[in-house]
Amino acid sequence: MAQKLVKTMNKSADETIVCYAPTMITTNGVWQGDNPLDFSLPLFILQLTLVVVTTRVLVFLLKPLRQPRVVSEILGGVILGPSVLGRSSKFARAIFPLRSVMVLETMANVGLLYFLFLVGVEMDITVVRRTGRKAMLVAVAGMVLPFLIGTAFSFFLDRKGQSMTQGTFILFLGVALSVTAFPVLARILAELKLINTELGRIALSSALINDMCAWVLLALAIALSENQSTSLASLWVILSSVAFVTFCIFVVRPAIAWIIRKTPEGENFSDFYICLILTGVMISGFITDAIGTHSVFGAFVFGLVIPNGPLGITLIEKLEDFVSGLLLPLFFAISGLKTNISAIKEASTWGILMLVIALSCIGKIAGTVFVSMFYQMPIREGITLGLLMNAKGLVEMIVLNVGKDQEVLDDESFAIMVTVAVVMTAIITPIVTTIYRPARKLLPYKRRTIESSKPDGELRVLVCIHTPRNVPTIINLLEASYPSKKSPICVYVLHLVELTGRASAMLIVHNTRKFGRPALNRTQAQSEHIINAFENYEQHAGCVSVQPLTAISPYSTMHEDICNLAEDKRVAFIIIPFHKQQTVDGGMEATNPAFRTVNQNVLANAPCSVGVLVDRGLNGSTRLTANQISHNVAVLFFGGPDDREALFYASRMSEHQGITLTVVRFIHGEDVDGHAASQLEGGSFNGPGMLTVETEDEREKQLDEALVNDFKLKNMNDETIVYTEKVVSNGEETVAVIRSMDNIHDLFIVGRGKGIISPLTAGLTDWSECPELGAIGDLLASADFASTVSVLVVQQYVGMGPQGEGLGTPDSTRQVIRQ
Repeated sequence: MAQKLVKTMNKSADETIVCYAPTMITTNGVWQGDNPLDFSLPLFILQLTLVVVTTRVLVFLLKPLRQPRVVSEILGGVILGPSVLGRSSKFARAIFPLRSVMVLETMANVGLLYFLFLVGVEMDITVVRRTGRKAMLVAVAGMVLPFLIGTAFSFFLDRKGQSMTQGTFILFLGVALSVTAFPVLARILAELKLINTELGRIALSSALINDMCAWVLLALAIALSENQSTSLASLWVILSSVAFVTFCIFVVRPAIAWIIRKTPEGENFSDFYICLILTGVMISGFITDAIGTHSVFGAFVFGLVIPNGPLGITLIEKLEDFVSGLLLPLFFAISGLKTNISAIKEASTWGILMLVIALSCIGKIAGTVFVSMFYQMPIREGITLGLLMNAKGLVEMIVLNVGKDQEVLDDESFAIMVTVAVVMTAIITPIVTTIYRPARKLLPYKRRTIESSKPDGELRVLVCIHTPRNVPTIINLLEASYPSKKSPICVYVLHLVELTGRASAMLIVHNTRKFGRPALNRTQAQSEHIINAFENYEQHAGCVSVQPLTAISPYSTMHEDICNLAEDKRVAFIIIPFHKQQTVDGGMEATNPAFRTVNQNVLANAPCSVGVLVDRGLNGSTRLTANQISHNVAVLFFGGPDDREALFYASRMSEHQGITLTVVRFIHGEDVDGHAASQLEGGSFNGPGMLTVETEDEREKQLDEALVNDFKLKNMNDETIVYTEKVVSNGEETVAVIRSMDNIHDLFIVGRGKGIISPLTAGLTDWSECPELGAIGDLLASADFASTVSVLVVQQYVGMGPQGEGLGTPDSTRQVIRQ
């Protein structure tokens, strides 16, 4: 740092020369002749920008390979460090001079301190107690073998001359090889669509146990590494750490519980309390650093003793984006900056590197395969589980950085271990994708539509929920669907959550929900609210069973989770909420444009019928009991498979004593004579015995006629069902008829009309805002349609490929043939 000479005059007029090193934090500007890179703040800002930009570019480039973010963050540091760009001495001296490393590492450790505090806040120790024996054994087996391999491997490296014991090195190496990163593993499972599978649940539970053990081993390793010479000092460090943990449990936790009690329920926590807790994080870090363990251990324990609930949610919301998005990448980048691949010089060292990667992977795989064989799991699942348990992340990076700082690891060993971490984490997704595909149920199911479901059998419905706002109307719709002893309804409730970089979102899948236990974050709070509402409905409604599930995916692939679940559970009907919601003034506004993409993908790929629900309320915001329910439902019937499915669904609803059903059939003016003739001839346009070539269009018309005639015959004497026919010539007349009835009903059920070109809707599609709803659905859902009526747009599943299983029609309808 530049030296400056300052001349000062004392009272005796003696000239004194003082040499000092100025802090040089901020610059006076380039116009004053200053170089911004000579000052610490502009240099730090440039370094942070470079790290974040490099990391984000790598995240984007590696996204097609489904690589977790930790790989991109470490690789970003490696690229900026001495292995790649740092090989240029000009770049290294200008951007990452030695004088700047202290500022960079200090900020990175502050970020790490608060990130580990958040991890502690989010983590629920009771989960470890609730995990099954299988997950516990997988975790133990996945740690013991790699630890033994690390012990054996430590003897290959020459440790003579280093100021530490062989035991300390063994402990560091063993911890680095045996840990599993819970957040990284959770993201990998979500990317691979395995998070809701049995395999995914075992892997997550095992990783959580593994993480907890790793923190204990890490504290022990640091205690030993910082006090190499005397075992008595190490003992004092361990005892002091135990005392600190005890203090946090018996003093800090009750104090925070008092703060929570002092804050009225539903009100925000005061800034004073929040500031007090954030200061407590730093004090905890200072204490644990002073007693000889790492400062992050104190922050983690401090976070762990904060009770789950509103306070935890508030802290996470205030800190998580800034800490995990901006400061944490600095820590991973510094790990990369310290990594000099060129330090691994000898071929034998590269050989040992390959050996340790192979052996550590094999160790975890062998341990988990042994446990899986004991529990009679397929061998392929055991291997997959072992690969997944090799995910590395934050804990290992902390171990390695502390090891390097304490001179437990030299440059060569550090470079080897960082390379091992990156390679082992990077290869998991490609290998698992190659060797493991969840076993699909090959038995085809035929009840993929409401029309083809048995009237005296169970109706399986998959309900997709984005936010709790979707819940009341969907519950009322399900109640109106007439669950009965003869035909009960099985509801699979799927809460759709976007996959982000946050580890906290992953915990909602893993945590076993318990009544009365507060949520860990806003996403889980929403999930709790949704599940509670549906379970309350299940308790009060008869003949309904509810199974809650959560899907965490990027919006671009969320439809795969929905469609796979529908296939696995053999559902007949998927209900998805429309991407627009009603505003206070009655208009419709999009809540999230990505929801629309999800809906379009589901409509295109669903293995069963789909209903898009435009939610404008259905008898208020609370569910009515079965005997109080009262809805006026209207079906607009134009013809085609989708309209037939809509009529079948409405027909089921009409059996409910509180439902009044109006069916309006629209007939084109030119078809009136033919329609009358078809009624006289029992549905055939030609005399008996005449063999004609039947077009698809004519066949559809006959199926429509058969269904409508059957419906009228069945409900002839039912006063709650009204059937009318409207003769119209074009789209304008159709709209006029619909507008004349729009304030009478609570719910419109219409077919999507996929692939149907009709003069009855001519011109309506020219101005469609949402073509995925079809011409009539789009009209009813538009903001111009002044109505408070909810709309259900139905698309019938019509089979896939030439062998579409003929699933679009029931047996009774298929009997109508041309002869």
